[in-house]
Amino acid sequence: MSKLNFSILIDAPISKVWDTMLEDKTYRIWTEAFMPGSYYDGDWTRGSKILFLGPGNDGKVGGMVSRIKDNRLHEFISIEHLGEVIDGVEDTTSDRVKDWAGALENYTFINKKGKTELVVDLDINEEFKEMFEGMWPKALQKLKSLCEE
Repeated sequence: MSKLNFSILIDAPISKVWDTMLEDKTYRIWTEAFMPGSYYDGDWTRGSKILFLGPGNDGKVGGMVSRIKDNRLHEFISIEHLGEVIDGVEDTTSDRVKDWAGALENYTFINKKGKTELVVDLDINEEFKEMFEGMWPKALQKLKSLCEE
């Protein structure tokens, strides 16, 4: 498992970045960089289950089974990935999933004189590292644009 780190400075207060990042309507926009049609099912409350979903190439629902490991309002969110959704079915027990289950995706929000530095740290399988190195900067740039409108 590798680690990826990204950060971006957004000319907006933390509360706006937080809300824009997590609200359903705007979440669907900035996450298009990963997969058009991306959305989540669940909520951001600490300890809650959340599914990160999108339409697969075959039109069936796919994505990630996760839980919110930590949520400190306007400071930090940690997502623990537990498995995947394939054709609408959750898998948290296969050998394929066990290789990366427990991977974390963390967001840290830092006040920089009224602007927000958003820091993203995540665990990633080597096979997906290059793909996400290309996707994350695009997603963060889209989030920045939405926050600065």
